[in-house]
Amino acid sequence: MELQKIKYPGAFELECGRSLPELTIAYHTYGQLNAEKDNVIWICHALTANSDAADWWEGLLGEDKTFDPNRYFIVCSNMIGSCYGTTGPANTNPKHGEIYGLEFPTITIRDMVKAHQFLQKELGVNKINLIVGGSMGGQQAVEWAITEPGLFDKVCILASNAQHSPWGIAFNESQRMAILADSSLDKNDPKSGQKGLEAARAIAMLSYRHYKTYQLTQKEETEEKFEDFKASSYQRYQGLKLYKRFNVFSYLSLSKSMDSHNVGRGRESVEEALQKITAKALIIGITTDILFPIEEQILLAKHIPNAQLEVITSSYGHDGFLVEFESISGLVKPFLEQNVLINNKKNKVNDSLVTNPVALPGTEEF
Repeated sequence: MELQKIKYPGAFELECGRSLPELTIAYHTYGQLNAEKDNVIWICHALTANSDAADWWEGLLGEDKTFDPNRYFIVCSNMIGSCYGTTGPANTNPKHGEIYGLEFPTITIRDMVKAHQFLQKELGVNKINLIVGGSMGGQQAVEWAITEPGLFDKVCILASNAQHSPWGIAFNESQRMAILADSSLDKNDPKSGQKGLEAARAIAMLSYRHYKTYQLTQKEETEEKFEDFKASSYQRYQGLKLYKRFNVFSYLSLSKSMDSHNVGRGRESVEEALQKITAKALIIGITTDILFPIEEQILLAKHIPNAQLEVITSSYGHDGFLVEFESISGLVKPFLEQNVLINNKKNKVNDSLVTNPVALPGTEEF
């Protein structure tokens, strides 16, 4: 399916009090909306992904896969601030004819949800069978499920949370510091901030992966080396790889958007906000995830009324939600296809697991 775009009518008001004079939303759809309009799956993507979910979630989306376009009408919308079609810092500000760059306003997760809501209505969707997202996509999914609880039958949140943690914010700030320390950061230069973005991505990789990931993939085969290590080369490669496909100003903007995530803001509390979700919920954590550790998924499952918590084993850390297709499909497919309520007993989470997540059944010690 080709990339599609739609324009928001008029200025788009933001939670921060500012507005975007113009907003274009880029999105992909797969399959057809059925006559009953009850076969919708909405996918929310993560930080540097795009709306072509069939590309980055190829193990889950496709013919005869969990998200089968022959059965479902699947939507994925590019979030505000990105550089993949939706208005972001690399776009021209119509007020002065230059790109926004660092002047792009603060975009929150709630602003992204507001844009999704507009697209949903324009597509004629009035019920969503399943909303699903991992990481930053999960943040959008849980916020939307709170904002419009009656819209969703099911919600699946992978490797995500209800509020971005001080740990996660610190990782993001470290990356922004690396970018802002790059003296080449200039919105008029096509190579603006290259070294800063490469360094930022290298920092990010340490939070996306795990000690075991590097042991498995970057360990040296000889004991004789004292420089030019595989792990060093890997970090540089990942930095350059992202620079070639992403915009440095979008990276700055989106990392701040992730930091803004807090479902309790303007509500009584995080716990009270989660109680508003009426959809059946599947919460998936990853044993080796250090960026969104399992205790964050425990909190979601504990306070969403009709939720079940599942944990998958992976050597890929947080990035397991992008690569462990077999394990994820084994959980999501039966959840998607079920027509019975989840047993609420599964929502009973032992409080001791919050401080000792490795005690979860099926997890490995690390």
